[in-house]
Amino acid sequence: MTLTSNAAGGGVALRRATGPATATRPATVSLPYRPESVAAARCCIRAKLDEWGLDELVDDASVIVSELATNAIRTGCRTRMIITVRRPAEHLVRLLVVDGSGAMPVMIETGSDATSGRGLAIVHRLTHGCWGVTLLPFGKIVHADLVIAR
Repeated sequence: MTLTSNAAGGGVALRRATGPATATRPATVSLPYRPESVAAARCCIRAKLDEWGLDELVDDASVIVSELATNAIRTGCRTRMIITVRRPAEHLVRLLVVDGSGAMPVMIETGSDATSGRGLAIVHRLTHGCWGVTLLPFGKIVHADLVIAR
């Protein structure tokens, strides 16, 4: 399944690939840096996890991709972010958010009355610390891993 963004209308179209090679094919969507893109990112993740029969990961994956996409939007980039979900191993799902900013994400301590700043702490908790950043010449990839318990 491939999700593609309609640049003119800002919508997201879903194309379902068929055949045996699609069983673990990743899903990728390119989205503008707009708040409504967070919902489109969640939709991409949910659809692929549903296709893979991994309903038990949908809630955590949705929260994680929401946090990472929101962080990407806050970088102020003007290009497009790329959201990907893939299965690098039978027991692992990897969520990736590519953005055009070289600014590294920072996990900060927040007070109980803070209205923001908890995103990476939530990602850290949900992934049991299995997340990271790869710097690229044009930005970075933030990835987060979820283990499939079977």
